[in-house]
Amino acid sequence: MTAIPSAGGRIGVIVMAYGTPARPEDIEAYYTHIRRGRPPSADQVDDLTRRYAALGGTSTLAARTADQVTAIAAALEDLEPGRFVVRLGQKHASPFIEDAVSALAEEGVTGVVGVVLAPHYSGASIGEYQARATAAAEAVGVPSVGVSRWHDLPEHRSFLAAAVNDARATMPDGSRVVFTAHSLPERLLEGDPYPDELRESAEAIATEAGLETPAGWSLAWQSAGATPEPWRGPDVLAVIEELATSGAPGVVVCPQGFVTDHLEVAYDLDIEAARVAAEAGLAFGRTRTPNDDPAVMAALARRVNDTAAALSS
Repeated sequence: MTAIPSAGGRIGVIVMAYGTPARPEDIEAYYTHIRRGRPPSADQVDDLTRRYAALGGTSTLAARTADQVTAIAAALEDLEPGRFVVRLGQKHASPFIEDAVSALAEEGVTGVVGVVLAPHYSGASIGEYQARATAAAEAVGVPSVGVSRWHDLPEHRSFLAAAVNDARATMPDGSRVVFTAHSLPERLLEGDPYPDELRESAEAIATEAGLETPAGWSLAWQSAGATPEPWRGPDVLAVIEELATSGAPGVVVCPQGFVTDHLEVAYDLDIEAARVAAEAGLAFGRTRTPNDDPAVMAALARRVNDTAAALSS
């Protein structure tokens, strides 16, 4: 990383997100991009289209992400007026990460900070986003640095602890809390900090929420890909069935690995997990996600501002 003068110019911020199809007609191209250019089968397209149709045709992710970008930009402006130029860069939909870097370079920024709208670090997720941002910045001669993780922000943990208790208040006494995150293939988790960070944040949230351990909560995984290789478990659907067998009256799912109400939350949990719980005779609740919560976004902006200091060191 090449340092820039501490007083030199404006800093670009790339807020990075997964991306989502804007219209039902975009689903096949989006799915092809996720598969690194390999077209999905007709059955795969139909399945994804059916899931989006259950949510009204497409996900709310685009609108939710836009709100988050706006909130982070406003918070950065409050911290350092005129210093930051904020742009959205996505992994699987336009504007892509590389588009955002190019746009920032054209605006004459003297450095770039990348932050991903996911709290926990994994080389297969955050690492890939940051590698793409770094490569794009190097290609246009702009120094860059990235926010690796932000699950440890007190504001984020407090938000989720409050969300857990609000959801529990609507549930039968003795209901269990299950913290979830997106599963990854086991081969990618060898030596990766992702599982440890998820347990660390779950323990912190559970403690703040006053949950007993291990009787009050557990960890599970969700939204594993449909591939032959093993993915990290246990899957949340299996955990829900086990809780019913053990006599729990209900389950509250806290998707701590996600920050918006997108497909993996609004379909995989609100529809699929809720259905499994109903069939098993369990009451079901799901905690709200941060979306553009002002306190969480302001704390994330402060982390971005602190990280930007590395560009002048």
